[in-house]
Amino acid sequence: MTHPIRFGIQTGQQGATWQQIEQAWVKADALGYDSLWAYDHFYPIFVDPEGPCFEAWALIGALAHATKRARIGHLVNGNTYRNPCILAKSATTIDHISGGRLNLGIGAGWFELEHQSFGIDFKTVRTRLDALDEACTIIKGMFEREKFSFAGDHYQVVDAMCLPKPLQSPHPPIMIGGTGRKVLLKLVAKHADMWNSNKPAEEMADLIGVIRRHGDAVGRDTSTIENTMMMPLGYKAPKEVQDFLCSITGNMLGTTPDKARKAIMIGDKQECLDTVERYRKAGVTHFIFMLLAPYDLEQLQAFAEDVIPAAR
Repeated sequence: MTHPIRFGIQTGQQGATWQQIEQAWVKADALGYDSLWAYDHFYPIFVDPEGPCFEAWALIGALAHATKRARIGHLVNGNTYRNPCILAKSATTIDHISGGRLNLGIGAGWFELEHQSFGIDFKTVRTRLDALDEACTIIKGMFEREKFSFAGDHYQVVDAMCLPKPLQSPHPPIMIGGTGRKVLLKLVAKHADMWNSNKPAEEMADLIGVIRRHGDAVGRDTSTIENTMMMPLGYKAPKEVQDFLCSITGNMLGTTPDKARKAIMIGDKQECLDTVERYRKAGVTHFIFMLLAPYDLEQLQAFAEDVIPAAR
């Protein structure tokens, strides 16, 4: 299955005002970006955790009404933070408010400080992954069936109903984020309509192969899964900004700044088009730019006008 080339933004809401977030979403929506994402954290994750950070579901409820065409969602929800039945109800509500534009992102959860502060059981990595598997089963069951019951190690659900049903049939696309080869990517093959990571193109190609092999084992054609990449945006940025992006991305990926540059949408138009093509050959077609406040809306517009039409 061939997926179209798409572009989106994630406005990490740490340190941002409501007006800044709304302005960025409305602007990106009007410019033709395909997807708009918040993140699901209660504290800032890249700076001082004592800073401001809006809650994600209340936020996109308002943003769903402020935007018109782009798909919306969270990159991604922490499964540990919410009961899956409540998450299914929240997702259905936003799907109706947005006119059927919701992508439901979900992951196992990772930010331990939030769990400790809020009294949420952090669990072990394997236990969080097992809970994610059960949660996806419950959420899809509630979306698709009149009543759904489930008895697992983490959740017990009896005749759970989700009315009204989502506008999208059979349900909003489910995105799972992560790279664990043995378990997480198996859950992608089993449950996901979209997958997100942030690795270099060569590693993304390898991980897509892992998903395909898991799909063969569970009897699913994983070419239907849309592979997405989250990366910084440094289009025509000053040299000092480009150097900074390469440095922090290199630290995050455990590689050199020069190698990290290939995992960033950076440089001039041709370099960006080369990056798109490199990832497209690896199997990635949806590029999501990780933005932090104050958001550079002029850069978003320049990229939308210069690069997006050529890439598509």
